[in-house]
Parts: sequence; C-alpha cells; structure tokens
Amino acid sequence: MRPSIEVILLQQIFRILSALFVFIGTLLLGSIATVALLLYSNMAPPSSAETESEIAFDVYAGESARSVGRRLEGAGIIRTRYFWYILCQFDRNFIKAGSYRIPLPINQIDLHSLLIRGQQTLSKVTVPEGSTIKKTARIMAEAGICSEQDFLKAASDPEMLAKYAIPGSTMEGYLYPDTYLFPLSFSAVRVVDTMAETFFIRLDNFPQAQSLTAEELYQKVTIASIVEREYRDPQEAALMAGVFYNRLDTGMALQSCATVEYVITEILGRPHPERLFDRDTEITDPYNTYTTKGLPPGPIASPGAIALNAAFNPAENNYLYFRLVEPASGQHYFSRTFDEHIQAGILYVK
Repeated sequence: MRPSIEVILLQQIFRILSALFVFIGTLLLGSIATVALLLYSNMAPPSSAETESEIAFDVYAGESARSVGRRLEGAGIIRTRYFWYILCQFDRNFIKAGSYRIPLPINQIDLHSLLIRGQQTLSKVTVPEGSTIKKTARIMAEAGICSEQDFLKAASDPEMLAKYAIPGSTMEGYLYPDTYLFPLSFSAVRVVDTMAETFFIRLDNFPQAQSLTAEELYQKVTIASIVEREYRDPQEAALMAGVFYNRLDTGMALQSCATVEYVITEILGRPHPERLFDRDTEITDPYNTYTTKGLPPGPIASPGAIALNAAFNPAENNYLYFRLVEPASGQHYFSRTFDEHIQAGILYVK
C-alpha cells in the first residue's frame, strides 16, 4: 500500500530539517573551530619570540590592562593586544605592578597568570655595616631599586621619623645594614621602612633597649654608630664602647676619628682620608668630637649587631684612650694615660 500524501510530505520535511540541522551544525562546528584556531594562534607567542630567552618588563603602579597590552605587543611578547584585552575582561584579577623577567616564548594565558601572581624580579642588595644614609642611597640607586634623591627624601620624611619615634632629622643609624631582596623600581619609602623595621627587630636582641626613652635609645645608637666606624677587630668593639662611656663620665671629649671622617666625607663632601692630621681634628663642626664635648648631634652611620651589642654591653675598663697600631690586623692599643696614647703612633681611619 502506497503511503499517503501526508506521510510523504512529513518525510520530505524531516529530510529537509535533518539536512538543515546538519548544515547548521557543520557551520557552528566550523565557526567554533575557526574561533578556537584564531584564539589559539593569537594567544600563542609571536614567531619572533620563539627562541628561548628572557626579557625584562615593568608594570607601572596604577597602569591599566590596556596600557600593559599595548606595551607587551610593542615589545614583541604577545602577537596582538586585542586578545589580551579579552583575556583581561574574562579574568578580573588585577595585574600587579613591579619588575618582571618574562621567559620567552610564553602564551598569553601563562603571561597573564604570571602578572596577576606578581612574580617579580628581586634584586639582592647588600648594605655594609657602617654605611651612612648617603652611601646607602647610592647603593640602592646603583642596584636600580630607587633613586638617591627619593631615598634621601624618604629617610628624612617627618612621618617616617614619627612612626619610629626618632628624635633626629634623618633615619641615620636606624637603617639596619644587611642583605635585602627588593623588587626593581621599588618605592623608596618602602625600602626605608623595611630597613628601619629590620633595625627594630634586631633591637629585640637587647632587652634593656625596651625600657629606654626615644632620646636614650638615640644616644645608644649614636655610640654604636661611632664604635661601628672605629673597630676593626670584633673583640675590641666592647672595649671601645667602654672607653667612650668612660670619657663621657669624666667630661672628656670623645675624640673619635670616625666623627672627623664623617665631617670630612658626609658634611664637607671631600674624599675619604687615609689618615687624619691635626688640621682635620681642628675642624669646627658639631659632629667633630675633638672640638665639641659630649655626643655628636646624632648617629654617624648604620651600626651592625657587633657595634649595637658593644653599645648596650660595654666592657668595663679604666681605659681612656685607644689607637690603631696594627692596620693589617686591626688591633688597637688601649691606654689609661695620655702619655701612653701619644707613644702609640699615628691616627689611622677605618
């Protein structure tokens, strides 16, 4: 029996719809494949970045994702910034400012992940014991951390001084000498803050410091800074601190060569002297402890652990003088009388 017209019509409609669905499905699959291929090809690294290497790239504070995309494209790290914009719209995590070493080649997804995790390049910076603020500023500038001017400004910022209750006009003496890991182009304020915080953490090793007033602590740090610039043999640091306390107790001038050197290099801006002469010790300046009795106006350098320990735990003795007698070994001759001191020889400077 032949099928009715209605059945034949339904069969024809079904065939047409099936063909239409197949056609639409093919179009959709083709479109999806095309979009996927387009995304993949544009998310992939540019051909110019196929050789394995690294490239330095900075993301600036407050910079938009669009600005970062333009610069990434300009640097040849990504193929096109437009797909970078799409990626940043889908993932709303913020890109972190900082300095990066980007491994090449890298696709945009991995790159975006690296920048939102903030995996920055860290620069290892060593600030030697006995460094002044000016010397520390130069060290930071040479390492690419921050400019000298910004560092010195941060180290004399009234808010920073108030935060750590420092009675002086700068952070001299309170920036702990150590090895630090800082991101390149780091904020000078954060560098200074980190170093000062490290100083007070190290100060926890001296329980007696906790009961001191800000002014009393300032005096201890000043003594420690002088000892830091005077001693060469660590075993003599506490002896030197004892001598300085003895001089203060008897009303003598401290007569520290280190303070004269500070005047010459940090205040007068002259080269570091190899030795001192009478004309040097006669320079009129509040920091010259040959011409001014008592402590100088403030610390003259950043003291390390040995000098701080000496200032808080001086060796009890009845010496009033010391003089370097062995430049190679750093040994000093300690004496009770001025005559013994004169016989010890020339004035060397650390």
